[in-house]
Amino acid sequence: MTARSGATIILARLVAFLAMATVALGAIGLPVKAKPSPGTAIVLKLDGAIGPASASYLIDGLEQAREEGAALTIIEMDTPGGLDTSMREIIQEILAMPVPVVTYVHPSGARAASAGTYILYASHVAAMTPGTNLGAATPIQIGAPPGQPSEPGKAGDAEDAEAAAPKNASERKAVNDAVAYIRSLAELRGRNADWGEKAVREAASLSASSALDQNVIDIVAPDLDSLLKQLDGRTVSVMGQERQLSTANLAISQVEPDWLDRLLATITNPNVALILMMIGVYGLFFEFWNPGSFVPGTIGAISLLVALYALAALPVDIAGVALILLGLALMVAEAFAPSFGILGIGGLAAFVFGAVIMFDTDVPQFRIDWSVIAAVALFSAGLLIAVARVGIRSLRRRVETGSEELIGARAKVLDWKSGEGHVFVHSERWNATGPDALEKGATVTVEGISGLQLEVSLPGESVD
Repeated sequence: MTARSGATIILARLVAFLAMATVALGAIGLPVKAKPSPGTAIVLKLDGAIGPASASYLIDGLEQAREEGAALTIIEMDTPGGLDTSMREIIQEILAMPVPVVTYVHPSGARAASAGTYILYASHVAAMTPGTNLGAATPIQIGAPPGQPSEPGKAGDAEDAEAAAPKNASERKAVNDAVAYIRSLAELRGRNADWGEKAVREAASLSASSALDQNVIDIVAPDLDSLLKQLDGRTVSVMGQERQLSTANLAISQVEPDWLDRLLATITNPNVALILMMIGVYGLFFEFWNPGSFVPGTIGAISLLVALYALAALPVDIAGVALILLGLALMVAEAFAPSFGILGIGGLAAFVFGAVIMFDTDVPQFRIDWSVIAAVALFSAGLLIAVARVGIRSLRRRVETGSEELIGARAKVLDWKSGEGHVFVHSERWNATGPDALEKGATVTVEGISGLQLEVSLPGESVD
């Protein structure tokens, strides 16, 4: 086994292990969705940033409640916000629901920030637990800089309002669209549209009690039992028809994400998507480097396809993806066409910069973590150094194949006369020229080759 094939097998096993470990994250704890029935309140939990996975889970849960004829659907919410596209998908499903939907910001300390505020406004009933807050619904690209959000208690201050004010036509367009959207939801549900606009334009926030006083929400309840008691007898408008809720004796059915939702949540994590893409590219690289091993190529192709699926569901910046692919191409080119590190260093720089700008959003939960970028960059740099060392070692190694391999070899004289004759070297008979007088059976050294003729000399001598 050569050193290169041994290294390839080790790297292929590493690729296989990383791919299986990544996919296995989505297969941990796979509860089966409970089947609701009439007289049941379905409880869905939205915990964390709103993205493709949470949207899929909520939409599936709402669809299940509709199909099974559940009496009520409750969304327990604790979210810092999320992606606009996922939020709108959830709201469209809520607005089309024939089953009343209650959004409940719970437990104490939870929040319905940014996209969560829109979902709260869209629900048939909006409820909060004491000690929770909502608001700060300004489109994040025009609000406070990433990592410096406005404090809930100060969101309406003049400084914050000025910071959140749109600076150009594109930002004004985004703000006006968000204002129109939240006002339309407020008017549909009979809630405070003016405060909704303030939440968008000034990133305003409210506590649970203040939200109840200002007609932003309908109920403040410390727990689920209290919420059901306050809902009992309340009249809501469902698809244009008034409906009285009867929640006194409802059974509670908790619906957890199924394995598909958990897998989607895993692969649509930007960090996991980047790792899968790297596994895919390097897996194919190892396969091309050592054809016929099949394992790295198979795992690489699967990982790359899964990564592309995840990227299609996320807000991807094309320039970032192009830079990552360029960086990988340059690093692979360094392995096949050594350039003393120029291609490799350039590829590494392009990869890091592309990973930083890869996702077109300022939502922290949907950006690649710096630690992941550093880890992948270090792995790539290590692989690059290993390939460079193999290349340098091969350049220094004595040639062992081809006609050049004969130079320096020892040959045996078969016959000789006047500086010409035949020698036997490496099981072959060759024409040769050299010293005028050589004896049959003498040992000579091959000094050069010209066509099918060797130049030989006695050991310790050299041909001029």
